[in-house]
Amino acid sequence: MPASATKALRVAVLADSDTRWKWGALTASRISPDPAESPEDTEIRLDGYLLRGRATPTPRQLREVGVTADSLREVTAVEFLRAMGDATGEDSYDVLVLALVGGGVQAMLHGLGRVWQDRADRPVVVTGYVGVVYEKLADGLLLRHGADVVLANSRQDAERFRAVYEGVGADASAVTEVALPFLGGAAYAGEPDGADRPYTVVFAAQPSVPDNRRDRTYLLERLIRHARRHPEREVVLKLRSKPGEHTTHIEELPYQKLVQRADPPPNFRLVYGHMGEVLDRTDLLVTVSSTAALESLHRRIPTAVLTDLGVREALGNHHFVGSGCLASWDQLDQGHRPVPDTEWVARQGVAAEGGAYETAFDRARDR
Repeated sequence: MPASATKALRVAVLADSDTRWKWGALTASRISPDPAESPEDTEIRLDGYLLRGRATPTPRQLREVGVTADSLREVTAVEFLRAMGDATGEDSYDVLVLALVGGGVQAMLHGLGRVWQDRADRPVVVTGYVGVVYEKLADGLLLRHGADVVLANSRQDAERFRAVYEGVGADASAVTEVALPFLGGAAYAGEPDGADRPYTVVFAAQPSVPDNRRDRTYLLERLIRHARRHPEREVVLKLRSKPGEHTTHIEELPYQKLVQRADPPPNFRLVYGHMGEVLDRTDLLVTVSSTAALESLHRRIPTAVLTDLGVREALGNHHFVGSGCLASWDQLDQGHRPVPDTEWVARQGVAAEGGAYETAFDRARDR
C-alpha cells in the first residue's frame, strides 16, 4: 500500500536493458494514479535504476527510448537492494516496477523480502513482460510469481498466465490484464500520392532473430532486392543498436557489418531512432517477429510477418498464426498487403478502435 497518501507518489523502476527500461518506465506512468483525479497526490516522482550488466543502456540508447526520469543511475543488485532497504519514511516508494528477465525478478523478490521483512508497509511490486511471450512461458511466469501484480499485455496472455499459475496450484490473483505501454501515435493515413514523400517500406530488424549468418544475409538480400525492384520506394532497415551496444538480446551478427558486403541502391538506407517516429512515415512494416509489428498494427499500418524462414517457435513468428499478417517476400514484391484479422488483433490488446487502449490500464491502476 502507499506509504503516505499526502506526499507525491514515488515510483521506482529497475531495468536491465534499453527495451525493459522503456517498458518499465512507461508502464509505471500508465499504472500510477492520475494526480488530477487524486487531490492529495500533487505529482509523480520516477526514479530509474539500471542494473549493471552486459545490456546496460548507453546514453544514446536512453535518449532513443524517449523516457525521462527524475533520477537515473546505474547500480548492482546489492546496491539496489540496499537503496530499497534505506528508502523509508518520506523517501519510501509507493510502486516498484521490476523490468527484468525472469531470473532477475525472482532474485529481486527474494532480496526485497529480506530487506523489507521488518517493514510495516512497503511498495507495491509490479512486473511483467516487454512484448510478445512466445517461449519459456511456464519458466518465466513461475520466476515472476510473488510479485503483487503480474501484468499481461493482452487478453490472450492474461488467460495463459492464469492457466499456468492455477495449473501448478499457485495463486493467480496477481495476473492483471493491460496492454503494451508504448502503443500510440497517429493512425495510418493511407499511401502517399508521391508528392510529399515516397512509399516507405521498413524492415524492423531484431538482434537475435534469426540467429545465424545465412538467414540474416538472406533477409538483407531480399530487402535490397525489393529496393531494386521498386526504385520509386524508400526501403529502410530499422536497426536497434549500433555496433558495440547491447540490447535485451545479444546481436552476434549486426546487419551493419553484413550490409558492407552488399551493394544497396540509393533508395535503401539504414535508420536508428525511436520506432514511433519511424512508423510515422511507414507504409509497410516488415519483420520476422518484432514487437514493432504490434505497434504497427495498433496504428493500422499494413504489417507483414515473414514466412520465408518458416513459421517456427525459434523465430517467434508462430505467435502471429491466425493474424492474417503472415507473408513471404515474393508476395510483398508482387504488391501483396496483408489484412489483419480483427479478432486476433483485439485479443492481442492492440486494437485501437472503440477507445479500448485508453482504458487498458484502468484495472491495474485501480489495484
